[in-house]
Amino acid sequence: MDNIDLKKNLKKNNYKRKIFSVLTNNSVPILFVILCIIGVYYSGLSVKYVTDEVVTRIGRNLLLVLALIIPVIAGMGLNFAIVIGAMAGQIGIIIVKILDIGGIGGFLLAVLFATPFAILFGYWTGKILNKTKGREMITSMILGFFAMGLWQLVFLNFIGNIIPVKNPEIILSRGFGLKNALDLKFIQYSLDRAISIKIMGINIPVVTLIVVALFAIATKYIVKTKLGQDFRALGQNLHIAKVAGINTDKKRIIAMIISIVMAAWGQIIFLQNIGTLNTYASHEQVGMFAIAAILIGGATVTKATIGEALVGVILFHTLFIVSPQAGNNMFGDAQIGEFFRVFIAYGVIGISLVLHAMQKHSSKK
Repeated sequence: MDNIDLKKNLKKNNYKRKIFSVLTNNSVPILFVILCIIGVYYSGLSVKYVTDEVVTRIGRNLLLVLALIIPVIAGMGLNFAIVIGAMAGQIGIIIVKILDIGGIGGFLLAVLFATPFAILFGYWTGKILNKTKGREMITSMILGFFAMGLWQLVFLNFIGNIIPVKNPEIILSRGFGLKNALDLKFIQYSLDRAISIKIMGINIPVVTLIVVALFAIATKYIVKTKLGQDFRALGQNLHIAKVAGINTDKKRIIAMIISIVMAAWGQIIFLQNIGTLNTYASHEQVGMFAIAAILIGGATVTKATIGEALVGVILFHTLFIVSPQAGNNMFGDAQIGEFFRVFIAYGVIGISLVLHAMQKHSSKK
């Protein structure tokens, strides 16, 4: 009897430990699930409307979030430099706008034009990050700000001046510099509506979701290859990986190129859905919102998966959808909801970086 009771107690304790472990490891997603439920309830928005918006945003934003996974696995942390990839995507769109090619052909041409720029940007970003090992996140963030300055220099002063473009639809009245906003009606919904179906009144952008799913599968495949195993070795211990004969600098550059190219394509998918390019601001928050989303999904600075990216996009954008209306209904001011979701974006990143620093400090001890 004593043995039976002991076994029962052991099973009960193991069960409790498993539950505690699951709750601890998934505390951030669980917290945001609760926040989303509260937000949906107080917003008064229908579940159908919220679901429709979430599906649209999954197609629009998920690829940008998936672009973060490979650098995390390779031990380079959260890649704030995906903003540079977004700029490469916008360059492709601007070229197609100048050539005035619309529809799915224009979309594919934008991807084609953006890719060489993304590869080049990824290569140089990787080269720079190799010089700042251990400080990749802050370096990539500063690189993003630096790239924004170069972007303004080129597209405010060089376009129409040094780079000959005479299209009055996109050039400022002074004769050079791009206008603040460019109409993208010529490629808007070119991918989303290539094949679109309705299920229970919810629009499903079939082709967009298939494209994003293919990138998710490709990411999973890369992780399982020899290249992916090298990335994992880099993430676990850079010095040991180097001793094992892995060309660490080269592999880190490849990881960065993959991330930047995916971000470029993700930004093109994002903008074809939006239908407007805010020339000097569309890329600014790309890194911040993508990183906030993947962290909300349960990822960390050293661990990220496709599932966490998907969960993060769903939770983060559900909050984005319901926050203004919930804030208005609860406090009589929709702006409070806006402040809340911006606070969430920056707060979750800040907390994650603090936890990462604490973990590194404790592991050194």
